[in-house]
Amino acid sequence: MNLSVFNPILNDKTLDEALAYLSSHGVMSVELGCGGFPGTVHADAKVLIADDKKLNELKATFDKYNMSICALSTHCNPVHPNIEVANQAREDFNNTCQLASKLGIKTIVTFSGCPGDSDTSQHPNWVTCSWPDDFAKVLEYQWNEKLIPYWREACDYAKSCGVERIALEMHPGFCVYNPDTLLRLRNAVSNMIGANFDPSHLIWQGINPADAIRYLGDCIYHFHAKDTKIDVRNNSVNGVLDTKSYTDEINRSWVFRTVGYGMEESKWREIISMLAKVNYKYAISIEHEDSLMTANEGLEKAIAFLQNIMIKEGKPDSISWA
Repeated sequence: MNLSVFNPILNDKTLDEALAYLSSHGVMSVELGCGGFPGTVHADAKVLIADDKKLNELKATFDKYNMSICALSTHCNPVHPNIEVANQAREDFNNTCQLASKLGIKTIVTFSGCPGDSDTSQHPNWVTCSWPDDFAKVLEYQWNEKLIPYWREACDYAKSCGVERIALEMHPGFCVYNPDTLLRLRNAVSNMIGANFDPSHLIWQGINPADAIRYLGDCIYHFHAKDTKIDVRNNSVNGVLDTKSYTDEINRSWVFRTVGYGMEESKWREIISMLAKVNYKYAISIEHEDSLMTANEGLEKAIAFLQNIMIKEGKPDSISWA
């Protein structure tokens, strides 16, 4: 495992400034957003694949600080019912695959996406229950007519670019939001599809992250270090399905937090240990979305917390009981 940071939190800095800052704090790699929701502040895949000079400048900046790119990210909704939105997402994904080819990056992080409920829809429809029967019919349409066909094509394209792992973030609001839906798509499409395991999106659903890691095993291709705090007072009254603003922290049932400010430290040690048990050897990528802390404070606290609990040297070759 190596300590990484998802770069959008540093979008107020140039790439050189961001890498200098991260390097000084012991961070070894960066998850680089290059399209979709993460934006293109530090890397625009569309530009970089067409401009070798800018691509070489990007490589030189990473070399300058002896840092690597652990994954390219282009979180988006490629099966959005609005065709313009979907086409932009697909273009971003394809450009990211081409950039991965030029950089020798094997992992792309994104969302599965979520279609509407029919060919005339304009907005995604995230189904969370199986009754009335209308919802089951919507799910059948979404998976069989939209999701599976798209990801079969996308995996073929990614493979042609040398990409080996597509790490889908299990995120409510999209068709892949928990381990079962991740495996459903993987089994229907290709083992190129795996998980970007972000505990924060699972915690508020009532999922135990360590148990989910054990369940998914070698299907985990990337890891986001982000926490969630459940407010037991609000949760006991209204449950976890909460559409209040993320800035209404005191009234929400849960909020995203910097690692260590949601679950207790022992839970994070259990997560890291379970990752080791399933032989996860990739990045531990910090994603900061804590509305109670500035980017600088939240990131530095997360770095310090994880440096203290990460397993950096891997399993020993042998164990001595003497």
